[in-house]
Amino acid sequence: MTIRSTVRGVLAAAAALLAVTAASSPARAVPEPKAPAEFVALATVDPTIIQEMRYITPHNFVGRPIDGYRQPVCILTRHAAQALHRAQLKLLREGYSLKVYDCYRPQRAVDTFVDWAKDLDDQRMKTEFYPLVDKSRLFEDVYIAAKSGHSRGSSVDITLVRLPARPTPPYRPGRPLVPCFAPKDQRFPDNSVDMGTGFDCFDTLSHTDDPRVQGVQRANRQFLKGALQAAGFVGIPQEWWHFTYQPEPFPETYFDFPVAWRSVAGHR
Repeated sequence: MTIRSTVRGVLAAAAALLAVTAASSPARAVPEPKAPAEFVALATVDPTIIQEMRYITPHNFVGRPIDGYRQPVCILTRHAAQALHRAQLKLLREGYSLKVYDCYRPQRAVDTFVDWAKDLDDQRMKTEFYPLVDKSRLFEDVYIAAKSGHSRGSSVDITLVRLPARPTPPYRPGRPLVPCFAPKDQRFPDNSVDMGTGFDCFDTLSHTDDPRVQGVQRANRQFLKGALQAAGFVGIPQEWWHFTYQPEPFPETYFDFPVAWRSVAGHR
């Protein structure tokens, strides 16, 4: 064997080893996107606002934690968070606190809702969240859509809690489900004031001004609406809990960074 052939053999072996190593090496993880600097964690602006982030838990209309929710942290655009702080200061003086169920929502979470709505066989949470609505109508009745204002960062799902706040008992999967429009002492326990329905109730009784909702329940809805409107938020007719800060800093951008502290690390 000549020196030249030996060198060729060594080079060929080295090339083969490199090829095997490259094939067996795990692909480099793509870094998760982070929030723009205009986003903050609500707790850094107002730590007194109660947070009960439902989509990181199985207690929601899907029945499992939702993709994109990594930690129970409310993330919002800075202007929206500061506006909630202003509303909270006034409410605390009257013996109430705001409580958020959802804030910024990643596009991947919205995609999860869409995929779930298309699966007509998955109705494990129907008894609580959409007892009178056929699942095949969720898109037509606009309970589910391919885009959500939450993904723009200035919308919140929110309610009121009378102080001192009692803790909400944890949800235990498998427990008997009760319709979201049942009397407050029968449906899933929530430390919020009685709004007539629970959060994410797919029913016309959730319409803010539904004429069937009267008395204390109607007064509570109007109290929440008035407090948030005074701080710059606008509600929608279909959901008593949904409000958007105006003007939105990102009116046409739908973000997809995860709901996690690291997404807004260093933002103030």
